[in-house]
Amino acid sequence: MTSSVALGLALSLASSLAFAQADAGAGDGRRWLAGDHHVHSRFSARYTPDPASPESPPLPQLGGDGNHTIVQNAEAAHRYGLSWMVSTDHGGPLHARLNAEQAWPELLQARERVPGLVLFYGMEFDTPGAEHSSLIIAPSAHEREDLLHIEGTWGRRQPWPEDPARDTEAFMLEALRDMAAMSPRPVMVTNHPSRSATGLGQYGEVRPHQLRDWSEVIPRVVIGMEGAPGHQADGLFADGRPDPAGSRGIYRRFPTMGGFDQMTARLAGVWDSLLGEGRRWWITATSDSHTHLSEGGDDFWPGEYAKTWVMARPDGEDILDGLREGRVFVTTGDLISELDVTVSADDRTATIGGELVVGEADDIVVTLRVRDPRAANAAGRTPSVDHIDLIVGDVTGGRADRDADANATTRVERRFTAADWTSEGEVLTMTHRLPASEAPRYLRVRGTSGVETEPMVDTPGEDPWSDLWFYGNPVFLTGSTGAR
Repeated sequence: MTSSVALGLALSLASSLAFAQADAGAGDGRRWLAGDHHVHSRFSARYTPDPASPESPPLPQLGGDGNHTIVQNAEAAHRYGLSWMVSTDHGGPLHARLNAEQAWPELLQARERVPGLVLFYGMEFDTPGAEHSSLIIAPSAHEREDLLHIEGTWGRRQPWPEDPARDTEAFMLEALRDMAAMSPRPVMVTNHPSRSATGLGQYGEVRPHQLRDWSEVIPRVVIGMEGAPGHQADGLFADGRPDPAGSRGIYRRFPTMGGFDQMTARLAGVWDSLLGEGRRWWITATSDSHTHLSEGGDDFWPGEYAKTWVMARPDGEDILDGLREGRVFVTTGDLISELDVTVSADDRTATIGGELVVGEADDIVVTLRVRDPRAANAAGRTPSVDHIDLIVGDVTGGRADRDADANATTRVERRFTAADWTSEGEVLTMTHRLPASEAPRYLRVRGTSGVETEPMVDTPGEDPWSDLWFYGNPVFLTGSTGAR
C-alpha cells in the first residue's frame, strides 16, 4: 500500500470516528449547550455611607451597579439561545445577607418563569489578594446556605469594618481549601484576568503565579479563566455608532486582542505556559452583563454576543462536570455553534478537554468538525469562518519561575482555509496528521472571521461584531510513561 493511500485511509477513518463520536455523544444525552457564567442583576448594589450614622455599615443601593432583575436576565439568556446561566452578583459590606435574603428568592422566581434554562446560583466573588472570580454553586438542597457560608467567611469585601487580613493571597488559598471540602464542590473561574494589566506581559492584580497556586488546590475549585471578558459593547454608543472613548471589555490600561484577554490571545503566552506544564486550565467567555447597550450601558445581554459552549446533558450537575473537565469551546458573535475536535491513534480517540495516550509509532490524526451557522447573529449579520488554526505545544513539566508566561514550543501546526476543508451544509470538516511521537504534547484550535494571522490589539471604538474569534480548549497527548 502506498503512503498516500495509507494516509487517505487514516484520514477517512478519523473522520468516521469523529462523526461516530458525535453520535455517541447524542446517545448519552450530551450535546453542545451554550451558557454564560458572569451575569449581574440589581442585587449588585452600590454602597453609600449612612449620613445619619457614619459609623454604621454603608447602605446598599439596589440597581446601583446592575439594573436588571434576575428574571429579565434569565429571559434574555433564553431569548439569545442559552441553555444555562449563572447569576453572579457582587457587593460590599454584609452583602452575603442581601444575596441570601433578596437575590435568592428572585432566582427561584426566575427558575419558575424560565424553566427551559438551567439557572445556577452564584456570585462574582471578591477574590482575596486579586480581583474577581465567577463562583458557581453546585445545585443542591443547601445551595443558598453554601453561598452564604462562602461569601460570609471568605469574601474580601464582606466585613464591616474592612478587614485587610482578608485581602491576601494566603487567605485565598485557605478559602479554596475550604470550598474543596464542600459537597457538592463549587466551581470558580477567574474573571477578566488582565483588565488591570498595564502592558503586554505587564500584569496587574492577577499574576501567573496566582493562577498556578489556585490550580494546585486539590480537588480543584478554580478551573480556569475568562478568555473573552464581558463588557464588549463599551466601544459603542446605544445606536451602534463607535464610541472613541470606549474599549472592548473596559480594558482601559492595555486592550484586549480580538476581544480576548492577553493571557489567552497571545500565542505562546500565559495560557500556553500553563498548558505546557500539563495543567488542565480552561477558558470561557461571558457577557459580564450589568446594563444593556440600549440603556446606555457597556454590555450585551447574556448570549447576545459571547457564548461558552459545554458538551453536557441539560442538567446542572453535568454542565458543571463539563466545565471541570474542559469539554468547552467559546465563541463571539455566533461565528460557530459546534466544534468537535477528535484526536485518534488506531482505535483510540480523545476530544476537547480529554487525554490520549500515544506510543512513539502511533499515527495521530486530528479531525476538526466545525458548524458555521448560516442564520444571522444578534447583530443581523452572517459572519463566516476565514481560517482555522491547529496549535500544538510541548508539555515539559513545571517551571521554577512561578510567573513564567511563555512556552517557546507553541506554534501554529496547520492553518486551514476554505481550500483545506470540505463543506456539507453548515459543517466544515478538515483533517491533519501529526508526526508520531511519544513526547507529551497538547493541541488546541482557534479560528476567526478576519484575515489577520494573529489577534490584533483592539482599538478604541472598535466594532466588536467585525472581529470575531472562537477558541477550543486543549486535548493532551501523553506518552505511555507520562500519563496524567
